[in-house]
Order: sequence, then C-alpha cells, then structure tokens
Amino acid sequence: MDRLIDNLKAKELQRLLEESNRIVLTCHVRPDGDAIGSTLGLWHLLRHMGKDPYVIVPDKPPVSLSFLPNFKEIAIFTSHPDYCRKTVENADLIICCDFNVPQRQDSLAPLIQEARCKKVLIDHHEEPGHFTDLEISYPKMSSTCELVFRLIAAMGMYEDINQDCATCLLTGIITDTRNFSVNIKNPDIYEILMRLLEKDVDKEKIVKNALNTRSLNSLKLEAYAISKKLEIFPEHRGSLITLSADELKKFDYERGDTEGLVNRPLEVRGMIYSIFMREDQDCIKVSARSCDEFPVSEICKTLYGGGGHIQAAGGEFHGSLEECREILIKNMSKFDKYLKT
Repeated sequence: MDRLIDNLKAKELQRLLEESNRIVLTCHVRPDGDAIGSTLGLWHLLRHMGKDPYVIVPDKPPVSLSFLPNFKEIAIFTSHPDYCRKTVENADLIICCDFNVPQRQDSLAPLIQEARCKKVLIDHHEEPGHFTDLEISYPKMSSTCELVFRLIAAMGMYEDINQDCATCLLTGIITDTRNFSVNIKNPDIYEILMRLLEKDVDKEKIVKNALNTRSLNSLKLEAYAISKKLEIFPEHRGSLITLSADELKKFDYERGDTEGLVNRPLEVRGMIYSIFMREDQDCIKVSARSCDEFPVSEICKTLYGGGGHIQAAGGEFHGSLEECREILIKNMSKFDKYLKT
C-alpha cells in the first residue's frame, strides 16, 4: 500500500492523542456515512486506547446508519445543546472529520471554533479552510474513512482496530464510493477493504443497511421524482430533479429520504451529470453527481457558492426553487466545454 500520509503529521496526531484524554469528535451538518463512520470509527479506536471520547454532531444523523456499533453514543447539538456545549468546553482535543470549512457545521460551528483546546482536521474535501492547529487534508482520497484508516496504519496502530472500529470505517468508504463504484483513484482502496475484512466486518450487512434499506415513503418519493420531476437535457448530457417543500410533505419526508436520488439519472444511457434541488426551510439544497471526470464542482461553485469533489459536489441557493432551476438551465451551455468528445 502506498505511503501517502505525511509521517510528521501522523506523529503529531499521535502525540496529541497520547497527551489528551477528553477528546471530542465532530463532523458536518446533515452527517452522512463518511462523517458518522469516521467519527465513530475514531471513537472506538480512542476507547481502545483508554481515552474518554465523545461524538458531537450538528444535527440528527440518518436512521439508515443506526446499525453502527455505539450509534447511540452520538450527541446531537440541536437536541442537547447544553450537554454538547459543556462537553466541548471541557475537551482536551477536538478532531474535525469530513468537512473543510467551519460553515459546514452550521449552528455548531461557533462552539467548536471558540473552544480553547487544540484542534485537528481530518478531511478529504478540496480547499481546506485552515482553521485547526493540525491540518490533515487529502482531497484525492475516496473518503475521510480511508484517510482515517491510513492515519491509524501510519501511527503503527493497525492492531488497535477492532471489529467495531473497522465496521464504522468501512461504512464510510462504502457510502462515499457507492460500494466501490466511484471516487476510486488508487487501487490501494481494495487492499484497505481486505484489511478491514480481516477484522471480521460484515460487508453485506453494511451495504444492505447503509445503501439498500429505506422506508416505503422514501421509495414512493423516489418513484415520483423520477417519473414526474426528472428533466433530461440531452444536448448538455445533464439532468435535473427538483422537489418542493409541498412535494416532500406529501410523502412525509424525513431527513435522508432523498439520499442517493441524485445518482439515479446517471443510470440513463448518455447522462454525464445529474443535479438535484430540494427545497429546505431556509434555502434550496443543491446536490450534484457526475461520471467521466465531468467537474460538477465547477457548477456548484460558480452558480451556488458551493463546491466539493469533481464528481460529487453541492451548494445552496437563497431564493425560490424555480429561480434556482432557471439559473442552472440558463447556464448549462457554459459547462459544455468540460464534456469529453
């Protein structure tokens, strides 16, 4: 396996872990499999080291991840702000996982940024915001969970990975790569899979729970979105799905019900990129996915002040859903230059 990790940074992280006891692990708002997998994975590692770790997330994680070991240990800031505040204030060290700038923590951001203890960033998104004392950022990696695994190995602690830790880390890798189908630039990822399977991880269970299990309302919502709201723009090899607040309410929408919906149009022959717009309480959430190295990150950055990975990005729009839609349609031709002949 390639030694991609900076040894000096790995040693500094190890020193900080050894010198600290109360360690807070945190991630981005609307946490996904990689965010929860990396924080909970480190939680298990730190418990094995005899530390006192805590996972604090900005808001409620999806129910689809509740199968993860010790999922109930996660503290939700929007539900228990006083407990989270006290825990952060008493922390010796804070590890920020799977986000590149403080804004991605929403209302939790001020609490984390104002904490007086040392902070570490472990992330795989582009353009890190340089807001921690130690920054470990590798945008070319498939997931933050891959990065966490490599860090553990670089610190000489592979033997400290137990089954629970391995389950969390593999969950993040599987969800961010769609079960090893995207975001894979380095064949090492398959060796990492093998090493995690050596820890008796049940990969089939992870795939079933994290990717292939959903509520009936979620399934009905996806069917409606594809049959009624999918727009195809063959001249641009792109697609668009929009869902209003009223449409979401009609299907008793719960957070996580549209997870993976943005990927479905890519199954259409000839489609290179897919955009999904969902009307939330305070903004329009924009998600984008692509294949064939088409940079949807440029669309999200240019039109919606967002960003992300080349083939997986997002952004926000403060206005109406129709205005958000029109901005994309009017500007699609500007991104045709990225289409491969």
